[in-house]
Amino acid sequence: MSKPLSAVAVAALTGRGCHRVSDNLYLQIAEGNTRAWVLRYQIDGRPRHMGLGSAKWVSLAEARRKAADAMRMVVEGNDPITARKRARQARQAEKTFSECSTAYISSHAAGWGHSNTHQWERSLRNHASTLAPMVVSDIDTPAVLAVLEPLWTVKPETASRIRGRIEAVLDWAKARGFRNGGENPARWKGHLENLLAKRSRIKRIEHFAAMPYQQIPAFMAELRGKDGIAHQAGVPARGLAFLILTASRSAEVLGARWDEIDGDTWSIPAERMKAAKPHRVPLCDRARELLAGQPRRGELIFPGARGGAPSIHTFKRLLGQMGHDVTTHGFRSSFRDWAAETTAFPNHVVEAALAHTISNAVEAAYRRGDLIDKRRELMAAWGDYCSTKLPT
Repeated sequence: MSKPLSAVAVAALTGRGCHRVSDNLYLQIAEGNTRAWVLRYQIDGRPRHMGLGSAKWVSLAEARRKAADAMRMVVEGNDPITARKRARQARQAEKTFSECSTAYISSHAAGWGHSNTHQWERSLRNHASTLAPMVVSDIDTPAVLAVLEPLWTVKPETASRIRGRIEAVLDWAKARGFRNGGENPARWKGHLENLLAKRSRIKRIEHFAAMPYQQIPAFMAELRGKDGIAHQAGVPARGLAFLILTASRSAEVLGARWDEIDGDTWSIPAERMKAAKPHRVPLCDRARELLAGQPRRGELIFPGARGGAPSIHTFKRLLGQMGHDVTTHGFRSSFRDWAAETTAFPNHVVEAALAHTISNAVEAAYRRGDLIDKRRELMAAWGDYCSTKLPT
């Protein structure tokens, strides 16, 4: 066992080669006086050389500490080089919430469409930023609550949506092997429901500002007046008219594709529906006229100004420019009020036209069809009403 060299003696070493500094620890000097620490040892009679870092960045004291830690592993029968490789592989396998959410969104984007993808990205970026740098395996209930609690009583709808998205990303991470077993800390049933108040008890649901149905014919005539002007204004106007005539949601219309139209029926895929179920929409005469007059500039029926996917706020901006203080979603309420107050169509037919889910399990089990023929009559009547000629 040789006497360890002092720091002064080590600094004075010159000449290429490996110089013993202490038992098993060497200073390797290469061309250009490049100096690095090397640990020499044997495992099962096999000689091993393990680099401990550049002498420029690792001090003699630190090199000796690393050497001592490694030799303790050797004494226990473990190879420190193998252990270091496994640790490196484990670190490479670790994924942050930001990385997992990006991968999750990317894997679903093709089926979601631009608007839904943008909503996911923006909501997680704005409201779950504290989770972004965290390794997903480290995310626990307190970390999730730190995101949700500030929003839960102020913006319960937003908070509930964020919770569901966090849960989905963490489930994806577990399926990919980036999280260990155990419960999802963002799970509601049997978990967060015991820690957070139910949304129904926090705040009464606020209804969307809707245009009275009596004003719809005049508004539709106003939209027609925008058909012939610039592309940027004409497409949103025709898209909004189509939305009203079909009693649909913004994301459904803005993502509408030509290959979803088959004669007088528009088939919306499940990934663009709120209830995640495919939905068929009977097209009235005026809706088909809008489609017939809409130029084809790609796969989307109502593309954005540059031909790509339009912004989810397209219709909201148009309503603001036209001076109407109502929401796009509110036109669905206008349709429902018109049907209830002026027609004899059954409520379940109107609800089916709005693609509302059936909360009663027994009723849902018996009503397996989508009432397409009855809804065709309903939407034709709605189209006639929306196209009512105004007195001059």
